[in-house]
Amino acid sequence: MAYAFECPSPIVAAIAGGAKFPVRRVFCVGRNYAEHAREMGQDPERNPPFFFTKWSETVVPSGSIIPYPQGTTDFHYEAELVVAIGKSGRNIQSADALSHVFGYATGLDMTRRDIQTMAREKGWPWDTSKNVEQSAPLGLIHRVADVGHLSSGSISLSVNGDTRQQADLADMIWPVADIISLLSRLYRVEAGDLIYTGTPAGIGPVETGDEILVQISKLTDLKVSIGPIAAD
Repeated sequence: MAYAFECPSPIVAAIAGGAKFPVRRVFCVGRNYAEHAREMGQDPERNPPFFFTKWSETVVPSGSIIPYPQGTTDFHYEAELVVAIGKSGRNIQSADALSHVFGYATGLDMTRRDIQTMAREKGWPWDTSKNVEQSAPLGLIHRVADVGHLSSGSISLSVNGDTRQQADLADMIWPVADIISLLSRLYRVEAGDLIYTGTPAGIGPVETGDEILVQISKLTDLKVSIGPIAAD
């Protein structure tokens, strides 16, 4: 049977060592660092993190030039530890959750902050603020066998060499095992899923020409730059 149009190629992410990781879905955790929750005007003690999604097509590799998106004048960075899922499951217990992890990577959750703020004030969904083309840059995925499970270690972000975010993975309100367990109670977690685990305090805007560097202990750096607004 002929297709109505050419099928797009599957989205794949690079694994350290040369293999490829087929990306199925992208889940993101909101407000998973207490100081970031506070800078967003929320109480981390009363508001546990929640999940939102991005298309797999938002994933782009380190070295990408990300066009400044349409519809915003306040485009923000958010540095994140990313979990790559390698084994499917539903209703996973926290004690078993790490066995579902294939590996870890550095990541960015780029955000139209002005649209997010308006949506939050009106009680609207966040889709147009978060699910933005090329808004989920991803560094090399490192296998658990090579780096272990990351429960502590530095996470930082700089813009043009100026450090903007600096924290420790141990500062996460919900650690990786709990995140996977919580998510698996809402969806069947599948091999190929990526989970962006939240960002520390220090979020802020970028402009065309800015260069962003994300660094996480034991992982390969993620570097992207911001290009002009896409012409097509």
